[in-house]
Amino acid sequence: MEWTGSNVIISQGHNFFDSVLMETILEHIHDMIFIMKVEEGKEFRYVYVNESARRYTSIQKEDMGLFLEEVIPVELALEVKKRYLKLVNTGECISYQDSFNMNGEKVVNESILTPIMDERGQVGYVVAITRDITPSIEEKMKLEKAKERYKSIIEHNLDAIFILDSHGIIKGSNAACCSLTGYSKEKLMNMNIYELFNPQNSKVLGESLFQTLSGVPSSIDYCLLVSEEGEEKITRLKMVPIVIQEKCDGCYIIVKDMTTHHEQSEIIHYMALHDQLTGIWNRKALDDHIPLIIHNMEERGVELSLLYLDLDRFKFVNDTLGLKGGDRFLKKITERLCTLTNEECLLYRQGGDEFIFLLKNSSFEDTKTKAEEILALFINPFTIENQEFYISPSIGISRYPTDGYDSNSLIQKAAQALFEVKEKGRAHYRFYQTHMKSSFPNYIIMESHLRKAIEKGELYVHYQPQVNLSTGTTDSFEALIRWNNRKFGFVSPSQFIPLAEETGLIHQIGEWVLEQVCIQLLKWRNKGYSSVRVAINISPKQFLQEHLVETIDFYLKKYTIPASCIEIEITEGAMQDTQQTLKMLKNLKDLGVFISVDDFGTGYSSLHYLKRFPIDILKIDQSFVKEIGMNQKDSAITTTIIHLAHSLGLEVIAEGVEQEVQVDFLKEAKCQKAQGYFFSKPIGAKEIEEKQFVLM
Repeated sequence: MEWTGSNVIISQGHNFFDSVLMETILEHIHDMIFIMKVEEGKEFRYVYVNESARRYTSIQKEDMGLFLEEVIPVELALEVKKRYLKLVNTGECISYQDSFNMNGEKVVNESILTPIMDERGQVGYVVAITRDITPSIEEKMKLEKAKERYKSIIEHNLDAIFILDSHGIIKGSNAACCSLTGYSKEKLMNMNIYELFNPQNSKVLGESLFQTLSGVPSSIDYCLLVSEEGEEKITRLKMVPIVIQEKCDGCYIIVKDMTTHHEQSEIIHYMALHDQLTGIWNRKALDDHIPLIIHNMEERGVELSLLYLDLDRFKFVNDTLGLKGGDRFLKKITERLCTLTNEECLLYRQGGDEFIFLLKNSSFEDTKTKAEEILALFINPFTIENQEFYISPSIGISRYPTDGYDSNSLIQKAAQALFEVKEKGRAHYRFYQTHMKSSFPNYIIMESHLRKAIEKGELYVHYQPQVNLSTGTTDSFEALIRWNNRKFGFVSPSQFIPLAEETGLIHQIGEWVLEQVCIQLLKWRNKGYSSVRVAINISPKQFLQEHLVETIDFYLKKYTIPASCIEIEITEGAMQDTQQTLKMLKNLKDLGVFISVDDFGTGYSSLHYLKRFPIDILKIDQSFVKEIGMNQKDSAITTTIIHLAHSLGLEVIAEGVEQEVQVDFLKEAKCQKAQGYFFSKPIGAKEIEEKQFVLM
């Protein structure tokens, strides 16, 4: 910025201004104005300072006529005088900047010194005009910082950023552009942006560029960039207009390399649809493919067959070879199955040792032929670790549209047919037929519901009274679990207990029953029924559980229930391992609970374990009780069991009592207790209290 001083008319003597108007103008100028008279000996005397100078400095009107050193501090006076002397010696204008602190803040001034010549051509006066340029300096610094930030964002960005003019010509680029394209910045300069991309993207690139240059940002998710070496890279583009004074003057193109991401997505997609062990299609792929195949077939009016294949007795292979050996076996089986695949025959691994074939455009006879080809693949043995193994498949078949219109229906019908094959001897195939529906127990769905039965409140406990035959009173009950499911209705324990044992749910369900019984016992004890005992059935798998005793002890303490209120009821089948059984029973006895043996007389080693194990109660199996009075042998066996129990100091409870004649017989034989429908079916706790049963 340059200033030029106004011509000021100087007169001789002390009247510096002849014009009042001139003085008025100077007084109202925002810049600080100082006028100094050059005296002999090159000294400088103040003759005028305007209002701005008086406001921002300590110099006042009273100081007019004084020398420089008399008005301002000595150090400052010496610095200013140097500049004045330079002006006098050269006769040329001087401009400079200086800074100082005012009230703790830095102030920057810019000054212009202008010489005023007298009639002799000598510098007679010095006019100093000073302006506070602090705001402009700060603004300039802000602009510099903004520029550096902008430059940093562009230059250090990991994504390539091109600066284009309104014709799509590259006018700038960052370092990432060079890494992405392989071109140097010099080569990229003035290159047309279209030259960097595959010609097949020209149309979408042109449309997006046109939109952006019209002032509207745009993006392209997939665009093939071609590097200097000819390598194609998958990129994503974002275009941002450059708007200057409300006019679009080009645009930025931000190019992100998506090649690695795309490759990873492809890998993830592949893994999501393929079985990790065998590499063939998986169940998800099957669910995706069937609707598409059916849709295409509907248009042509052709049929589809689904062959559900399960390997027979594959569990024994895993037991023999271990899981890793079993996996190698499955790979060899898959290799054979893949020999039958083509565009019309697709193979999927359902999971475990189950596979599914989809036959497109396949008639009934074609499907039979394919099923026989599959069976033929298993005639020859498989060699694993130098050992030959023979294995066979069972195959259930469903057909579209005869058996279903979607994947779930077709798989379910094929599974029902497969179940029929398993039931009828394995190693062959069957087509689904409608009669199979009623006989097929859908254990997979039932298991899913059973896993949620506790949280959904579908399980509950009923209690069957054990009546004292001599007094007619009741002080003990057997706890029996019941399940009312929203889909299956009331499910028999004979159905869901084996399923619970097979899936491992028996531990969770058994613990739930134990807690419910303890809760109920606490309620009864609070009502004064302190001597009630409840028998809880423990399955063989529960009985072998390592922490069974600790679990029972935990709930007894949690609900402050005496151990004598609990009876643990086990079957003879749970006592096959003598050492383990003896250890477990001793631990239970140490805890203080009663131990009873259910279904006594149906096992093979009854007398042996009666001698060795700490048992309190024998329960006579209902198969003997049922024939009392009608079968002399069953009556004799029942009498013998009762006498044997008495001689060993054991309590006897007869199960399944339904007739008065049975009650009379048991009383005569001195059987202590009985339970059965003659007295009551299993009922809820509330009903137990409402009925005639006396809780002692």
